Amino acid sequence: MFKDAIRQIMEGAVLHSIGPNGTLSESYYIARFKTLREPLGFPISAAKLPDDKQAIHAWVEENNKPVSVGRIHLIPEDSSGSCSDTSDANSTSCPDFLPLNQEGCIDSLGNILPNFNSIRPAVQIRQMGTIIGYQRKGYASLVLNELEISAVKLWGSCTGLLQARRAAIPFYESQGWVSFGEEYMIDGIGPHISMWKPLTNNSQKGGE
Repeated sequence: MFKDAIRQIMEGAVLHSIGPNGTLSESYYIARFKTLREPLGFPISAAKLPDDKQAIHAWVEENNKPVSVGRIHLIPEDSSGSCSDTSDANSTSCPDFLPLNQEGCIDSLGNILPNFNSIRPAVQIRQMGTIIGYQRKGYASLVLNELEISAVKLWGSCTGLLQARRAAIPFYESQGWVSFGEEYMIDGIGPHISMWKPLTNNSQKGGE
């Protein structure tokens, strides 16, 4: 069973993680809005997702203020990953992950992804971001690592999937994630590439 956690990482900075059905503060959503939605002209309501209660969330606080955030959720067995990008009406939809319903997908390193049945349980990283002024401190890698570890604790060994904006690809690559497939557009957000990583007790890495 997942246990919420709080861990001091340096003076004035604390790493938090909270499991499904946990209570998230408005300041958490404000940090998500400032990093991911406000720069694109979205309203603040777009910071919340309809399945936030089903996800694990992690964030770094400096002086009791969330400054770097992220979440991970279990992709349902009857889903290939497609979901609404925000909770607003008429929200754009993020596409499926092809390896969840198609065999023979090859990643950018030439690896053939596992059979779509053996990929599951599959989990998806979403809503990763760090407020400007708090970047380059290693916070994003701490959040990502915490999400990966927490997912394995709750759901066991699984396959991690995410949809990365162009600018974020080098960061995810530095954390062991590998891209696959062609670039695609998510309306209102921009070009993305899908990435994957097997998640086990030994797969996480620290540092940024």
